[in-house]
Amino acid sequence: MLATLRADVEATRQRDPAARSAAEVVLCYPGVHALWGHRFSHRLWTRGHKLAGRLVSASVRVLTGVDIHPAAVIGERLFIDHATGVVIGETTVIGDDVTIYQGVTLGGTSLEQTKRHPTIGDRVTIGAGAKVLGPITIGAGSRIGANAVVVRDVPPDAVVVGVPGQVIARSRPRPPVGGADLDDGTLPDLVGVSLGALQRRVDELERAVAGAVSVDEIRPSPSGVWRGEDFSI
Repeated sequence: MLATLRADVEATRQRDPAARSAAEVVLCYPGVHALWGHRFSHRLWTRGHKLAGRLVSASVRVLTGVDIHPAAVIGERLFIDHATGVVIGETTVIGDDVTIYQGVTLGGTSLEQTKRHPTIGDRVTIGAGAKVLGPITIGAGSRIGANAVVVRDVPPDAVVVGVPGQVIARSRPRPPVGGADLDDGTLPDLVGVSLGALQRRVDELERAVAGAVSVDEIRPSPSGVWRGEDFSI
């Protein structure tokens, strides 16, 4: 158990550049406190002390803002950054070296007393505000973009963005083991890209038919800035 706790601290120091010392992590990181509280409540749960496990998890939720059911199975070196608003359901299974950011929900889509929460593979990164719902599997090494809503299985080493989540091809290799796979500034806007391609096709058709492109439609300028009274603030 002591080795596991030390590994949790070291994982936080490796994946958070703001962590300056082990003492700071131990004393000031609610994600670490929530994880340790879960490890204790899970031990109570698996030894048959169900109510005690729930009481511990409820207390941890009040103190940290992280709601982890004591029956959830969590692997080694989980890092919950900022922690607030994270929800991990009863039948969730999380592998090793997973990184979860604030506002993430690993939730269910059924009221049946069966496996109804996701299984998260090793080295997965789940961005802020993402929702992973149902008894689905997120393949090892995958990356879930911020605010994505994932309701289908994700293959290993995939990148998922959008609502509902869509798998996109990686344009660059994931970081080495131990590093967090998160750079939301590089994630594409799938809807915007699709609409842009459609607009260009419409422009081509207008040129072919009328010899000119209509200027009445609402679209951004070449610099990407939207203009018009409809968008005044």
